[in-house]
Amino acid sequence: MTAPAYIIVEMHITDMEQYKQYMAQAPATVRAFGGEYIVRGGRHETLEGDWNPHRVAMLRFPSYEQAKAFYETGDYVARVKPLRQGATAYFNMVLVEGVETPV
Repeated sequence: MTAPAYIIVEMHITDMEQYKQYMAQAPATVRAFGGEYIVRGGRHETLEGDWNPHRVAMLRFPSYEQAKAFYETGDYVARVKPLRQGATAYFNMVLVEGVETPV
């Protein structure tokens, strides 16, 4: 069994109207690589430490390789990613391998 992988993003959106274009296009590229959003904004609070993101998103993919392929795909890089440029003060993204769970 392959472990799932997660892309975790913290961002500060400064131009929501522009960012909505990205939000409309990104899900299709995510799905094309077997991914799904499990967090996309929503209520959050810092429980420990000093991390205080403005907005958090989390995506789950069937494998680390599929998540990496999503991020590196020509369609995402050429067409989707540019839609958010200039719409955020910061956009930090990390890819992490999940834990294998027995069936």
